[in-house]
Amino acid sequence: MSSFLFIARTAWRALGRHPLRAGLTMVGIAVGIGAVIALVSLGDGAKQMVIERLATMGDNLLQVEAGNRSFRGASTQVLTLSYDDVLAMRKECSAIALASPQVDYRSQVAFEGRNWNTRIQGVDPDYQQIRRWAVAEGEFLSSGMINSAAKVAVLGSSVAKQLFSTATNPVGQTIRVSNTPFRVVGIMATKGAGVNGEDLDDFVVIPWTTAQRRMVQIKNLRDVWISAASADSIGEAKRQITALLRHRHHLTDDQPDDHNIKDFKEIADQIDETNQIMTLFLAAVASIALLVGGINTMTIMLVSVTERTREIGVRLAVGARGREVRQQFIFEAILLTLLGGVGGVAIGVGAAHLTARALDWPRVISPATILLGLGISTFVGLVFGYYPAFHASRLDPIEALRYE
Repeated sequence: MSSFLFIARTAWRALGRHPLRAGLTMVGIAVGIGAVIALVSLGDGAKQMVIERLATMGDNLLQVEAGNRSFRGASTQVLTLSYDDVLAMRKECSAIALASPQVDYRSQVAFEGRNWNTRIQGVDPDYQQIRRWAVAEGEFLSSGMINSAAKVAVLGSSVAKQLFSTATNPVGQTIRVSNTPFRVVGIMATKGAGVNGEDLDDFVVIPWTTAQRRMVQIKNLRDVWISAASADSIGEAKRQITALLRHRHHLTDDQPDDHNIKDFKEIADQIDETNQIMTLFLAAVASIALLVGGINTMTIMLVSVTERTREIGVRLAVGARGREVRQQFIFEAILLTLLGGVGGVAIGVGAAHLTARALDWPRVISPATILLGLGISTFVGLVFGYYPAFHASRLDPIEALRYE
């Protein structure tokens, strides 16, 4: 312990002799460590954002779209989904918890001179549970509204802000959807952005029967929203849905599916994988700064060995072993890079905080990330400080004492 304390004091004094030189060396290490910590933190923040936005989409969410998209990415536009298919899914697919038909399209909505182009989604009451969507004001669609094809609407918060002033309560007001009057019965709670960054609150919900019979006048459904029984049963739900629809639509083995199943968890996983690849790529670029800092550390330590050749000769002459000289210079290199690493942690945390705030991302800085930064700086000192330390330990005492 006394030997270690002696080496530590000696290393600290040696760095203090040339504070500017030591400081510039630390800056190179600090920039590299700061970049690594900031990038890892932003990558973790992006992953957290995807998880949070996936949770806002709904419980174990699947979307069955009419039309096959497997041939060169093009849809066949064959609308074969029906409400009977939805009833069959609810009855025969054990991996499904809830299912809601959907007839969606885009339309202009207006109220007293204000108008807005938005998504119109014709759904049934299960849609609210599937999407885990709370009603902020009023009520959601009821079975009676579906059965009577009522002209009622529930507004997303973004649409409500576009059509109504803060002094007007939208509930009870009459808006026009494609010039057809609809009575507003509710306002949905705000959800924000989705997995792909789209505005989840920019929509108007109406009964699917109203959308199908009165608005777009089609016989079939465009989509079916599905909530799987659990996260583990999503794959089984997809298999059951495909088997059921192929059987009900009388498709032979050589015919492609006439539907497409969108798995939002897969989309989120793909986005997360892309974020991880970009984080690793940028971290690799940041490591170049660490390499430059490491080379600079080795250069400074070689200069230090040259300047202290007589000191090394004296120590060897009075009984110090080469191993002890080597330990001292390695410790000096590690101390130099570790102090730079501490500064890099501060830079990285600050940069991650500012960037996350500018991008409106979660700021995730784990203790493991900070320890990683300090560990890398220590490793850089050990690797790039070894050669100067080895060179110092191999000096001949007599030649070192004669050095001018």
